[in-house]
Amino acid sequence: MKNKLIFGLIWLGFTIYAFAIAPDNDPNTVDLIINLSSGKFQDINPLIIALFNLMGILPIIYTCFLLFDGRSQKIPAWVFVTGSFGFGAFAILPYLALRQPSTVWSGEKNTLLKVLESPITGIFITIGVTSLLFWGIVNGNWSDFIQQWHTSKFIHVMSLDFCLLCLLLPVIVKDDLARRNINNSLVFWGITLIPLFGTLAYLCSRNLLEKTIMENHLLVSNEP
Repeated sequence: MKNKLIFGLIWLGFTIYAFAIAPDNDPNTVDLIINLSSGKFQDINPLIIALFNLMGILPIIYTCFLLFDGRSQKIPAWVFVTGSFGFGAFAILPYLALRQPSTVWSGEKNTLLKVLESPITGIFITIGVTSLLFWGIVNGNWSDFIQQWHTSKFIHVMSLDFCLLCLLLPVIVKDDLARRNINNSLVFWGITLIPLFGTLAYLCSRNLLEKTIMENHLLVSNEP
């Protein structure tokens, strides 16, 4: 109940801030979104291009966790995952508020889950995130970005959404660690204290669930 209240209040606070307190909409916002979505990047600050594309990758990272977590939930995780591609944390926070702790895995994995769990998927995601961040930071115009952050609701809220999604990742990683029998608090705190990249490192190296279940079965069968 405590977690439900916390995530519910964060969602409510973020929603109120985004619509009532954040800077007003820039008249050029619609054109900017259209150009970003269609790949027309001319005259757009690389920092904004990188941030916009990262907001498309972060939901994929959440998908790698939530579709496993959702197997034992009463609410359909795929609805919130799908919503996160358009609404970011506005869609993820309600799921975190409504879900129940889930540390046990049962059942078979379909093709999609096998792809999402593969270390290769984690490596591709990591390459994408690292490349975008490096390119945006090196080539971006920071003074222009700060100015737009203060004057454009779209840039302002998208930036906060990105930060919030990065900070919320350990919430779902914690149960995934338990689901895979990784009971090392140092691993969890390492993931938590290195926002985003700690989670990416975990995605590239986490145990496969079938292997975990098999090891548990062997341990039980070998007990005297």
